[in-house]
Amino acid sequence: MPTTDALPRRRQILVLVICCMSLLIVGIDSTIVNVALPAIHRGLHASLSGLQWVIDAYTLVLASLLMLSGSTGDRVGRKRVFQTGLLTFTLGSALCAVAPSLGVLVAARALQAIGGSMLNPVAMSIIRNVFPDPRERAQAIGVWSATIGVSMGLGPVLGGALVDSVGWRYVFLVNVPVGLAACLLTALFVPDSRAAHARRIDPIGQLLVIVGLASITYAIIEGGAHGWTSPEIVSLFVLSLLSFAALIRYELRTREPLIEVRFFQSAPFSGASLIAVCLFASYGGFLFLNTLYLQDVRGMSALDAGLRTLPIAVATVIMAPISGAIVARRGTRWPLLVAGVTLTLSPLLLVSLTPHTSLALLAASYVIFGIGFGLANAPVTATAVSGMPPGQAGVAAAVASTSRQVGATMGIAVVGAVVGAGSGNVFGSQFAHATHPGWSLITGLGVVMLAVGGLSTTARALRSASATAQRLEHQFTGEQPAGVTPALAPSSQRA
Repeated sequence: MPTTDALPRRRQILVLVICCMSLLIVGIDSTIVNVALPAIHRGLHASLSGLQWVIDAYTLVLASLLMLSGSTGDRVGRKRVFQTGLLTFTLGSALCAVAPSLGVLVAARALQAIGGSMLNPVAMSIIRNVFPDPRERAQAIGVWSATIGVSMGLGPVLGGALVDSVGWRYVFLVNVPVGLAACLLTALFVPDSRAAHARRIDPIGQLLVIVGLASITYAIIEGGAHGWTSPEIVSLFVLSLLSFAALIRYELRTREPLIEVRFFQSAPFSGASLIAVCLFASYGGFLFLNTLYLQDVRGMSALDAGLRTLPIAVATVIMAPISGAIVARRGTRWPLLVAGVTLTLSPLLLVSLTPHTSLALLAASYVIFGIGFGLANAPVTATAVSGMPPGQAGVAAAVASTSRQVGATMGIAVVGAVVGAGSGNVFGSQFAHATHPGWSLITGLGVVMLAVGGLSTTARALRSASATAQRLEHQFTGEQPAGVTPALAPSSQRA
């Protein structure tokens, strides 16, 4: 078996294509499901919170398991974990297609997420090791980011065509042949790799992540129905806060943590993680509101709604490789700043949305959002993996992917809660007015991305990234790099 750093160029490209296939089915799945939400609402008699769970059951489980999957790939072999993820995701998709009730559908979505957690972070660490040259790696990440745009484009159109012709269940079946093909190609062409140092499983850290994310997501989605000051909801918020506080304290003390908290000593890494949360919160909320608005308020078919949102995908596909090229030549600062501006302007255009808002204004908002989304992904991903030691690529990529999924989960949960609180009946003609606070919230996320993008790319911030990478490089050698004070040394040394 050839080593990853000895692969010929043609084999490198083939491995990149295979990894992008995994991202494609995950991306298509999210956008297809958004288009199918009104049909699921009618077919399974789902409430607004029920529709939120169709999306968030997937993103919540995914966010909870990504770091475990990334470190497991580093430990037992990335190829093996990647194949397992493809098969599990494919099985979950098939079960979604035959779900007889909303509860079964939500459970099958959770199974999908278990498989999905083994795909993106592991695929990104495969790419990190297959492309050792930083310039080629940045270009590969640009292609990776463009795949997100392709999935955004295919998902709404393909999903709309399937929903209108044969029904919403077929939007899940489309994953099955792609998943099986990707699994076969992985067995044939993807080289195996793993970290030189095998990280141990961290069950306590994993449990705290699951409890923290699950409790806050449930509290946000169900808070409107149960009452925000009810003992149940307040207790869940407190439980989430305590879980995350205990997680940080525990992970700093354990020798091989699930989450390498020391990554966040790098200002660019911390900034990229926060931007990823805000970016995908915006993305999740943006798609959620627009899908329901176009079909439920404007009366469009699923296919027409998918075609209307196509400008988001087209702009993303165009801008993602451009962003990757800019990152490779000039760094991450300018793509992040421009992305922050555009992701603020796009939802700002919709804060006064009505049932009769101009379709031209909607299209302009979609194009601007796609430009920002396409620009932001490459610098976020590059920052996450490029400054870290190769042996920690899976963990670093998993943190970045987890940030995305936490953002998507929180975006849909919070936007749905805000919109649901704005009207007693959020479906029908009242929905357009109910979305106004949701668009304001998404606008605020754009402002945060702009500010963080500027602060995390200064010369001082970049120096913190170099110092953090040096400390991490020495973490498993027992050596303390020059200039590192005992307070910043790895926890295993302090212990």
